[in-house]
Amino acid sequence: MRIAQVSPLFESVPPKAYGGTERVVSWLTEELVRLGHDVTLFASGDSQTQARLVPTCEKALWQNPESLESLPLHVLQMEQVLARSSEFDVVHFHGDFIHFPLLRRVRVPSLSTLHGALNLTDHAPLFDEFPDVPLISISDAQRRLVPNGAFLATIHHGMPLDLHRFDARGGDYLAFLGRISPQKGIDEAIRIAAASGMKLKIAARIYPEERAYFSEVIAPLMAEAGPRVEFVGEVTGVEKDEFLGGARALLFPIRWPEPFGLVMIEALATGTPVIAFRNGSVPEVIDHGETGFVVDDANQAVAAVAQVHQLDRSACRAAFERRFGVTRMAEDYLDVYQSLGERRSGPRLVSLASQRPRAASR
Repeated sequence: MRIAQVSPLFESVPPKAYGGTERVVSWLTEELVRLGHDVTLFASGDSQTQARLVPTCEKALWQNPESLESLPLHVLQMEQVLARSSEFDVVHFHGDFIHFPLLRRVRVPSLSTLHGALNLTDHAPLFDEFPDVPLISISDAQRRLVPNGAFLATIHHGMPLDLHRFDARGGDYLAFLGRISPQKGIDEAIRIAAASGMKLKIAARIYPEERAYFSEVIAPLMAEAGPRVEFVGEVTGVEKDEFLGGARALLFPIRWPEPFGLVMIEALATGTPVIAFRNGSVPEVIDHGETGFVVDDANQAVAAVAQVHQLDRSACRAAFERRFGVTRMAEDYLDVYQSLGERRSGPRLVSLASQRPRAASR
């Protein structure tokens, strides 16, 4: 197939550091190329890919101090895509909603994966206006919040199987990996670790808008906990393998409806189980009692820490390989690409993720 992948321009594909959407776009693009498809990637010029790269800007916007606005270049990118739309069997958008009105004026089979959280107030009116734009959710929980969207399928993210190294031993500390934000529950992670009597290592990126939250809320909690809490900053590559694989468990005490949560499957890939709050996609990703524990509050999380050593790390890795590999993700998308030309009526609501074999939750 001739496939166009359209990535946001905020980070390169793949991103140099933090950047979930662009990372997934990279994994999908490279796997489609490996499977023999003709793929064109619309992205920033500092992206690295085996596909044909069409750059809109020289450098990713968040890496360019001279870039003050993101909208103009994203508008330019839409013109680049639609001017060449006749070259493709399908155009796959990953950048939210700016292209919706344009699709009515250019006949091109398209698909839009929504990578962010959705809500009725902001998104329901948009989806009411555009019931003809085919959508993909990255979890059933994400689409459940706005049921009027034209969702064709839920497709869980997938990663290359060799991206992270399995660690059969684990270690004697708890891990938190993500960004500093009230939504991510890093303060809860500190309290859970303290109540469990275990060391907590925090690998996190601090965005400028969250510096005040870090200094006013998180830093005092860390100081109170003393040497039991270690802030290691942002980790990538081999460092991330060692950080996640060396942990007894990953803490994921989120306070918001997480659309997916890549860090959960990264942890499973290293064999590390996940202790996560029951929000968003968590119950879809974690098999309770097998690859981690899905809990409702900090007290349950503390109890889970005491039991997590009983879980089989090889089972965590096996679940990752079975459910969250990049080939499975690419094949799910190919199924949808091929169905787009066959559609004659309204969207067929399915969840490819739920149809894939998985261990039963306890």
